[in-house]
Amino acid sequence: FLQSIFSIMSESRNEVYIDLIAGWASGAISIFCSQPIDTVLTRIQARPTNNVTINKTGCAVSTAKSLVESQGMLALWRGSSPMIGAIPFQNSLMMAGYGYGKRWCEKHEPDDVLLGVFIGGCTGGVAQSFLMSPVELIKVNQQVIGRSFSSATSIVTSGLFSRQVAWRGLGATLLRDGLPHGVWFASYQYSKDYLSQIDGTSYPGKSSAFIPLFSGAFAAFAAWAVGYPFDVIKTRIQAAKEFNQSKSVAQATREILAESNGRPFAALYRGFWLKIAKAVPASAVNFYVYESVVESLRVIGD
Repeated sequence: FLQSIFSIMSESRNEVYIDLIAGWASGAISIFCSQPIDTVLTRIQARPTNNVTINKTGCAVSTAKSLVESQGMLALWRGSSPMIGAIPFQNSLMMAGYGYGKRWCEKHEPDDVLLGVFIGGCTGGVAQSFLMSPVELIKVNQQVIGRSFSSATSIVTSGLFSRQVAWRGLGATLLRDGLPHGVWFASYQYSKDYLSQIDGTSYPGKSSAFIPLFSGAFAAFAAWAVGYPFDVIKTRIQAAKEFNQSKSVAQATREILAESNGRPFAALYRGFWLKIAKAVPASAVNFYVYESVVESLRVIGD
């Protein structure tokens, strides 16, 4: 068994390096393009439900306008420093896991590629939560509370061994990133395989950017449809001004539902369409850049 594992690792080593590089590039580009929407969304999620018009475009526009008028255009990129530093690294690991899981299944279990990709995505999602939870805590502190990057980072790093400081919101992050990452990769693979089997005259062409762009967009919608409520809960937990105000997932959920005025679904999916406006193009660009860089590196390698 171990000999088989080492053999697979040796054969796919170059492919893993390619996946890491391609994942880093796609993550860096997608986060830079989508950060302004994330800043607006985070501020909306952090407010009490009864102070926000749920899922209204006007709420997003007024939030963005108020932020720009009071703090300038660059405020829309507030919180981008920790994300630009972490997302490419996180994405490279996720893409490497996706590529490795897919190749392993194609070689050993060709009928169960989707299952392998799904399990790999879930595993990667859980693992990267331990990186992203403190990073997103820094981001939320910048976007919602208004702390500087150095101040937010200092607070979080000084409490690395405290559950109420650096790891506040970890439980919700695990719920948001575990299963939904499996859905993300499996949905992408399903759409990619399906479109690749269609006659080329039915859509813009197999050799074009259409397949990774469309499949990436589809995957983002499917994944966030599953995981979005936990993103709202995570933001509510991490946005508390005082670290001794830390809430559990259950406490934050009860608080959100109590403010919902009998509309729990609307409360838990508050800002969902704004998240989709950010995630769909970001995911499309992410997978397109990933596939493009992988193809280019393979050509160079040959």
